[in-house]
Amino acid sequence: MSRSVSTWSYRPGEWLAIFGAATTLLLPESEKQRAAQLWELVDGGAGFDATLDQVLAPGLSVLPAFVLIGTGEGPTKVIVRGAGVLASLTTDVETVELDGSTVTTWVERSLEGVTALSVSVGGAGADGPDHLIEGGLVRVARIDLPPYAAPGDLEPLAPGSGTDEAATELFSLEESSPLDDEADTSSVSHPGLDPMPDDPATQDGQDHDDADVVWAADAPAVSPMAPPPPFAGAPDPTPVSGDHDGMTRGGGFEDEVGPTPPGIPGQPQAPSITRPVATLVISGGESVEVDRVVLIGRAPEARRFTADEQPRLVTVPSPLHEISSTHIEVRPGSGVDHGSAVVTDLGSTNGTVLVQPGLDPEELQRGVAVQLIPGAIISLGDGVTIQVMNP
Repeated sequence: MSRSVSTWSYRPGEWLAIFGAATTLLLPESEKQRAAQLWELVDGGAGFDATLDQVLAPGLSVLPAFVLIGTGEGPTKVIVRGAGVLASLTTDVETVELDGSTVTTWVERSLEGVTALSVSVGGAGADGPDHLIEGGLVRVARIDLPPYAAPGDLEPLAPGSGTDEAATELFSLEESSPLDDEADTSSVSHPGLDPMPDDPATQDGQDHDDADVVWAADAPAVSPMAPPPPFAGAPDPTPVSGDHDGMTRGGGFEDEVGPTPPGIPGQPQAPSITRPVATLVISGGESVEVDRVVLIGRAPEARRFTADEQPRLVTVPSPLHEISSTHIEVRPGSGVDHGSAVVTDLGSTNGTVLVQPGLDPEELQRGVAVQLIPGAIISLGDGVTIQVMNP
């Protein structure tokens, strides 16, 4: 699927859909509070792994159903969970159908070369009509990429239209939210809510009043279409996509949002590369010297380092997703920690347990560096442990 533009079509329904730059998240109507918490993350451009970490943070047992789609760089990834949740992925050689009601956890699939993607969550509105959207928060019964209807048949929305107002209403969780209003809201304005600085409505060089910003859900209705048989064939295979980066939890999804910078406040940063101060022996057998910053996780990425400070990235297996994308940082210490290695939890979802010789086990606090003693054991979860040895 080409990544230049990401224009979806959707059929209004009861589920809440958040369309972001790299991920799309669908939650049932009962999860309005969760949608409010995750809207900023997805809308800010968070990647698939970072979004999944946050979706699962309260525990899978309290989330009856959800759909997560990753359309960033690399293969297209889809997770579906819940009764009545169906997805169809089409490539040049096959069509793969996923049913979220067939398992107790979720169904996950990753495919290269996806030319069409459709998700149906049923409920009211499943038979149409369809609208176009390039980003925002709307109620849906079905979504398609590329759009189900031919592009000439639908009037596209401006990118991000109504997103700020929709989020404001979700965060307030008022009963009178326009998301719950079945009346015609096409003329509703929202005094006092100025577009955000990155709102597309302010990027065309013209001034806009609040009344000019419309809700994505208020798109002009089009003539209803006869519903297709569920996943009977691929939609128009014309590639439609977006520019994505697939950023992770540890790296942050925007320059101004992310985990606490590594290191101890008030102390100088460690040199980029030094004499090794420790050796990390990972339970899978790999040994890593700590002569620079080492980032360890399920899919670690470095987003806050210069070309002269590139850290070593170490990937560890996590079949149950207990380990975060960028889980911990181990680096040569500075100041009072000079000559030793220090470990910092980077805001992992399930935490990090450290067992030092002669000391009680402790759970690391996010952003707090702890000096490592040779013989220490770092536990990340999913059976992955790291032993600290002399270099």
